Order: sequence, then C-alpha cells, then structure tokens
Amino acid sequence: MEKVKSYILESIDEVRNKVSWPKFNELQSSAILVLVASLIFAMVIGFIDLGFSNVLAWFYREF
Repeated sequence: MEKVKSYILESIDEVRNKVSWPKFNELQSSAILVLVASLIFAMVIGFIDLGFSNVLAWFYREF
C-alpha cells in the first residue's frame, strides 16, 4: 500500500511542479487549428466517399 501512496504523491508533485502547461492563448489557437484540420479532413473524406458512391452507382447501372 505504501507504493501506491508514494506513486500518487509523486504523480501529484510532477503534475504541479514539473509539467509545463500551455497558456490559454496557445491552447485556444491549438484547438482552433485542430478543429479546422478536422473539418478539412472530414470534407475530403466526404468528397472521396461521394465520388466512389457515384462511380459505383454508374457502374452498377451500366453493367
């Protein structure tokens, strides 16, 4: 049980004193970047899916 207590206390100390937390502005700009990149990625995948759907629909109509 002593090992668990030591682990928890060391973890708390590390989070409080050794971790460099980003400033709010940095966090906000990173979040916006991730949001924009996710939207662009979703649109690209959506267009690819639409293209494949149209190609397969054409293929099955023709043959």
